Amino acid sequence: MKYQVYQAHSDMMAGMRLITQAAVAAMSHPMFDKAPGVRKLSAAYETFSSTEVTHTRPDFRLTSISVGAGQGEVSQDVPVHEEITHVMPFCTLLHFKKEGVTGQPRVLIVAPMSGHFATLLRETARTMLADHDVYITDWHNARDVPLSAGRFGMDTYAQYLIAFLEVMGPGSHMVAICQPCVAALVATSIMAEDNNPAQPRSLTLMAGPIDTRVNPTGVNELATSKPFEWFEKNLISTVPSRHPGAGRRVYPGFLQLSAFMSMNLKRHVNAFKGLYADLAEGDLDKANTTRAFYEEYFAVLDLDAEFYLDTIRHVFQDYALPLGKLEYAGRLVKPALIKRTALLTVEGEHDDICAIGQTMAAHDLCSSIPGYMKSHHMQTGVGHYGVFSGRRWSKEVYPIVREMIHVSQ
Repeated sequence: MKYQVYQAHSDMMAGMRLITQAAVAAMSHPMFDKAPGVRKLSAAYETFSSTEVTHTRPDFRLTSISVGAGQGEVSQDVPVHEEITHVMPFCTLLHFKKEGVTGQPRVLIVAPMSGHFATLLRETARTMLADHDVYITDWHNARDVPLSAGRFGMDTYAQYLIAFLEVMGPGSHMVAICQPCVAALVATSIMAEDNNPAQPRSLTLMAGPIDTRVNPTGVNELATSKPFEWFEKNLISTVPSRHPGAGRRVYPGFLQLSAFMSMNLKRHVNAFKGLYADLAEGDLDKANTTRAFYEEYFAVLDLDAEFYLDTIRHVFQDYALPLGKLEYAGRLVKPALIKRTALLTVEGEHDDICAIGQTMAAHDLCSSIPGYMKSHHMQTGVGHYGVFSGRRWSKEVYPIVREMIHVSQ
């Protein structure tokens, strides 16, 4: 019922936005240039239109990249083409292929399936493209996946990563960001146990919940403050009949967005006040920056209910991985069997989603990786998103990630 109510409200708001967009277009006519109050009214309408929640992936907008800089070479811009390498029901393995550039390390960026699309890592991918052959997990919106495709749980997530690494071939590297750090470690453990030739040469885990008993955050405390049944009863909905995934049980993206918004509500309110002021004053550069951020932030996807509930139970309530109790397809997951994959963990000093120590816990679990193949970096002055985006990511974190990958070639 929650999803049906949301859908009805969304349809109503869509009609109102069409009206306001038409009004903005009309007020852009030269005859209104000197009309008092028109710019403020237009700014109000445009601000309202910018609050739209969408359910389709934005473009990556990675059409070219500068390569060669910092390597004793003259940098040059080369075209980048998106290539679909492998398609599975819940995800596409997307390749950012650079024209005329070969021999760079192949890297799988594992994007979070946490209510937003993989384009949330656009800046991460852009930075890594200069020195790597980049692939990314382009997760599909669960409400668009028909019931005939089956369910998607934590086991399926790790299965997908194994399949993608096999498609990419031996010698690839894996970089997991936030939530998928658990699945990436599971996949690597299973591949090591099976002596799979495609097991990654290096595994970089960034701001991920390997052991949420360590320095629990507000997110962790929320997940343990209620019984497992509460999450299933109150946060799981059924996709309405109008969508391809009709009947699928999901954790809706709009609920995750609401949770994220409530964590920093004042900041978001101030951002939209600023957007209105910038539009009213004609500062379009600042206004467009704000609009671009929220266009991405308000693009949400639904998670299959099984995966969401698996995560609540195994990661946040039972601590199954650090306690040695997590299973994959009936097999106990044994990170201690990883021996040939180098390990780098990265955390942010002010991360209020995945606190210091939660990702570093992977080092104790991966006890058979030689010390010279392990490293940890704690990035000062950044929160969760600063670990993989922004100035400090590109200037301070990325060089460490790049070094790990290149020395593991």
